Amino acid sequence: MTSTVAPKVPDGAHPRDPRDPRGLRTGAPLLDAWLRATAPDRGEDARMSIPGHKQRTDLTGAVVADDVPLYAGLTAIKQADGLLAEAEERAARLWGADWCRFSVGGSTHGNQALALAVGQPGDEVIVSRTLHRSLLLGLVLAGLRPVWVRPQVDPGSGLPRAVAVADVRAALAAHPGARAVFLGDPSYVGTTGDLAAHAAAAHEAGVPFIVDAAWAAHLGFHPGFPPHALAAGADAMVTSAHKALPAWSQGALVLARTGRPDGAGLDRARLERAFDATHTTSPSGTILASVDAARELLAREGEALTGRLLANVAAARARLAAVPGLAVLDGPDVEPGKLVVLLAGTGAHGHAVEADLIAAGMPVEMADRDTIVPIVTLADEDRHLTWFTDTLAASVERRRAAPRPPAAGLAWGLDPQVVLPPREAFFAAHETVAAQDAAGRVSAELVAPYPPGVPVLAPGELVTAEIVAALRAVLADGGRVAYAADNTLTTIQVVAAT
Repeated sequence: MTSTVAPKVPDGAHPRDPRDPRGLRTGAPLLDAWLRATAPDRGEDARMSIPGHKQRTDLTGAVVADDVPLYAGLTAIKQADGLLAEAEERAARLWGADWCRFSVGGSTHGNQALALAVGQPGDEVIVSRTLHRSLLLGLVLAGLRPVWVRPQVDPGSGLPRAVAVADVRAALAAHPGARAVFLGDPSYVGTTGDLAAHAAAAHEAGVPFIVDAAWAAHLGFHPGFPPHALAAGADAMVTSAHKALPAWSQGALVLARTGRPDGAGLDRARLERAFDATHTTSPSGTILASVDAARELLAREGEALTGRLLANVAAARARLAAVPGLAVLDGPDVEPGKLVVLLAGTGAHGHAVEADLIAAGMPVEMADRDTIVPIVTLADEDRHLTWFTDTLAASVERRRAAPRPPAAGLAWGLDPQVVLPPREAFFAAHETVAAQDAAGRVSAELVAPYPPGVPVLAPGELVTAEIVAALRAVLADGGRVAYAADNTLTTIQVVAAT
């Protein structure tokens, strides 16, 4: 097991200002290379490599400023892989892994790479139903068959709690040929489960335990937070550096412990092939450097910064709890850096409150009728959260109405009826039918309210009248339904009748 708290770097080991004119190293090799490549005094060159803008901002403007590729950008093409490997090795050590890759495709790419790293086409895997669409499409790519496990739903909020360890054990017992367990933890709303017990259950069954920890790159760096998934016993995890850490959009890490002595782990060579299979061959050096910089920040100041995050969110929770009827999702199974606001007791509609927040210059990650989910990160100061909570409280007062019971989110309580394996349905001939005629047919497409992007219909699942009505209700209430070919849900794509 790795320590829950990241190791401290001695004071003065790295300069506070990475652009130090003396040329001191930052401790992040990719960042060092990026700083050299974008130095104001680097002079003009006649670059004969991509990207096509050649860093000229007079053509399309400042949008391309500081966009540097990894290859022939951060360093020479023949040396770039070594530079990247050095940065990835540092990240592996920080998270207690023996394998790490940086991705410019977000956790989406990481989930799909891990799906490709286990099993053979036709094999079963145990999967939480509330995982992101990226993993489901990873199952399509890999030809894996999901055995769904569902989270418990909290009746007081309508939001998901954890997947029970007993349910995973039961699924493994009923499907002894399963090749892996995939869970998302923390969930989209910050609820967490007993990862150590899940890891034990998977390993007792002889399979790896893999965690989509997209929202959890900050966990494990302060004793007030839960340990990260690898420290809890997982064999692999994917996490987004751009969600909780100050990295560029699309920056993510895939980390693993390979070579378990009991044979239940992941194969390192297979991981490499799986990662490269779905990764671009022209990665952005700027995104990669930002991941490296975020890693170095955690190594140097992780405990202090995550401690400040903990304190800021606790203060915000206290301020919101003083608003009559307003509540925040709380409890020992809620990640303490997450702020989920529950509106049902105020009668205010989340979409109206969201509109007020957008008008005030603070768009949130998610809003539905009963829930507001802002994303609070290491970059937020207490003054930002005070501004947010004051604006939110004022909006609730303007929008206040009769209290109502919370509605269970459509994505959280679904019990899908799988008719065909996802890959078979994805590649099957399909036809487009009127939504009212789709009940009883097999979906050929993936449909999800967004956010959170958790599928309500997936390729191979039975379309029911209840699901169609519920999706249309999301639209009628002002929400967004994503990924469907017809986002008005007038029509639905189904597997063609034979």
